[in-house]
Amino acid sequence: MSDSRPFSILGIQQIAVGGADKEKLRSFWVDLLGLTYRDTFVSERENVDEDICEMGAGEFVVEVDLMQPLDREKKPRVDIPALNHVGLWVDDLAAAVSWLAGQGLRFTPGGIRKGAAGYDVCFVHPKGNEQFPLSSQGVLVELVQAPHNVINAYKVLAEA
Repeated sequence: MSDSRPFSILGIQQIAVGGADKEKLRSFWVDLLGLTYRDTFVSERENVDEDICEMGAGEFVVEVDLMQPLDREKKPRVDIPALNHVGLWVDDLAAAVSWLAGQGLRFTPGGIRKGAAGYDVCFVHPKGNEQFPLSSQGVLVELVQAPHNVINAYKVLAEA
């Protein structure tokens, strides 16, 4: 595998947790732990009713997305597994996807697209296949294009 990656993973952008009842998730994450509710995202195509919450501050804020399925009989089931996915900031999403696919990493269908928070995203498939044998080994991983202010904040942090 090549060491000349044309991108950098900067940090955690989000974690997404799912449950059958979003209100119970909010009771834990917002009421008990004190995360801040920011917004709600609903998508029939993705079968999700999602509250976007936050912890941290500034460019280092981390989203905690609380998700329940709109229809428990349809897929995808955003509540199974309960830790649905981890989102990672990347400084050049297009370069990352191109390079990683060239290494044999499998991505989910849909390619690069706008995510719930408005950033371009792409998902790494949790399982490999014959064409793309590399995967994230059972964990759904979302690669998220970091905006310039986040990229710059991580550069300053690295230089400190």
